[in-house]
Amino acid sequence: MVNGWIECPITEVLRPNGIKIGPFGSQLKKEMLLSDGVYRVYGQENVYEHDFNLGDRFLTREHFNRLKSCEILPGDFVMSTMGTIGKCAIVPSTIQRGIMDSHLIRLRFDEKKVRSDYILQLFSDQFHYLSDQTARLAVGGIMDGLSVGIVSRLNVVYPESVEEQGEIIKILSEVDKLLIDLKKLIRKKKNIRQGTMQMLVTGKRRLDGFTEDWVKINLAKNSRLKARIGWQGLTTAEYLDEGYSYLITGTDFKVGRINWNGCHYVDYYRYEQDPNIQVSNGDLLLTKDGTIGKVAYVSDLTRPATLNSGVFLIKPITDAYTSHFMFYVLESSVFKDFLQQLSAGSTINHLYQKDLVKFDLYVPPTKEEQESIADILSDMDSDILKLEEKLSKYQKIKQGMMEELLTGKVRLM
Repeated sequence: MVNGWIECPITEVLRPNGIKIGPFGSQLKKEMLLSDGVYRVYGQENVYEHDFNLGDRFLTREHFNRLKSCEILPGDFVMSTMGTIGKCAIVPSTIQRGIMDSHLIRLRFDEKKVRSDYILQLFSDQFHYLSDQTARLAVGGIMDGLSVGIVSRLNVVYPESVEEQGEIIKILSEVDKLLIDLKKLIRKKKNIRQGTMQMLVTGKRRLDGFTEDWVKINLAKNSRLKARIGWQGLTTAEYLDEGYSYLITGTDFKVGRINWNGCHYVDYYRYEQDPNIQVSNGDLLLTKDGTIGKVAYVSDLTRPATLNSGVFLIKPITDAYTSHFMFYVLESSVFKDFLQQLSAGSTINHLYQKDLVKFDLYVPPTKEEQESIADILSDMDSDILKLEEKLSKYQKIKQGMMEELLTGKVRLM
């Protein structure tokens, strides 16, 4: 251990009775909950979003007083016990009075030994300290929840000097603020992009210089729709780590693009077996199994590529539409509403070619207007992508800083 640093069980840095889990079902029943009121019930959603204004569960004064031992106060450290376990947050000073539910554990630290906001960094999902311990405590299995017993077996590592803890927090918090601001900007730009797309691909907003009425077309009649079928199905052994051609599956779709780094491969024989599903730049891809309706526009392909059986290849065969414009149509509510109509309220896990025969839509009558719309949306996508790349870069920088600062490799005092 680094000189001046301590590693010890978490119970040694908690105040007396400093660990508590929220009330279980027999204590907090659904019929006790109100949709509005003075006393809130907080859950893991508040921790995930770091927003303690979320939620619409409330209690009467009587029920709150009965469960007062589960109250969370400003400055309390809370952890999620279910779902994405181990997510942490510090309760803000502006919190409305209330209790936590059974999906949260409350920790109260002895601030003379270790600061809560230091532990927030140590247990961050951007650092490996907490995940390493929960993996060990799971004893080779998958941990499906935290308990008071498990949390009590966690260790913490920290500089003995509270002042040094403060210096570490100060530096990492500055990076956190940068990350939060970037995430807010990305979310704002995505919302603007979504609204703009909905207006442009439906004709509710027209671009200057274009006044002709939009025309009705059918996707299937104006496209070549192909997929790997029947005897062309692939065995598990044919999913190669390296090979002649990319093999695109539904899991390779990422925000309108294909994540080539995640793709498997097939050999030359399998690629050549069906020219109809050989992918080229300018093609549209659509998932038809599992999570159906994910769409990708191929524009950055640098080597041969083909499909597995869960993906449609869509190519225009007439001048009715351009692929780039249709990509945004398929991403919009125009296509999402069509899929909902197909399901008629039930869940569908397979999309057939005969389903797409039913997809009628209105498009601009000229390729010029279609491409102008696509170019505007593409520029917005490029802007968002650059911000996301910047965010990823800063996240990696912070991870490196945490590795140095939270292990004592770099000392600030």
